[in-house]
Amino acid sequence: MVLMTMIARVADALPLAASMQEDEQAGRSLMDFQTQAKQLFRKISSDPQPPARCSLETGPYIFHYIIERGVCFLVLCDKSFSKRLAYAYLEDLQSEFSSQFGKRVETVSRPYSFIEFELDNKASNLQSMSQKYKKDAKYLNLRSSYAKIAAVLIVIIVFLLFIRYWWW
Repeated sequence: MVLMTMIARVADALPLAASMQEDEQAGRSLMDFQTQAKQLFRKISSDPQPPARCSLETGPYIFHYIIERGVCFLVLCDKSFSKRLAYAYLEDLQSEFSSQFGKRVETVSRPYSFIEFELDNKASNLQSMSQKYKKDAKYLNLRSSYAKIAAVLIVIIVFLLFIRYWWW
């Protein structure tokens, strides 16, 4: 599950857009993770050559981020959330954000200047896709199990037929 998404300029760690999923139980702790994300942005901005992609574990969650064209796209997910899906989400987010605001990123001076960027809808779409993929995977695993059982039964039947005709 995606809990938080943030976008920041790498040069000065200026937050450009942010979104937090509505989760009453984790509300206060998410504020702590938002503070951690801002600290991470500052650390990235002070590093002359930060990694272009990275995953960092923090308690029961994981931060995934990518850096493209001087902008850092960060997402906070449950540990069980697919890393591949998180990075695919960040890449989609990057391409859409760059197409809408790419030229304006260097000129803004106020935090959250691009708050109108629809992060909430993108995160909820990602969660529904993740649930769909998990259901599909369970269905395929179930079918695979049935196929294995059928193969074992066929082997047993052939073996019994072989023994029956061999002894008679």
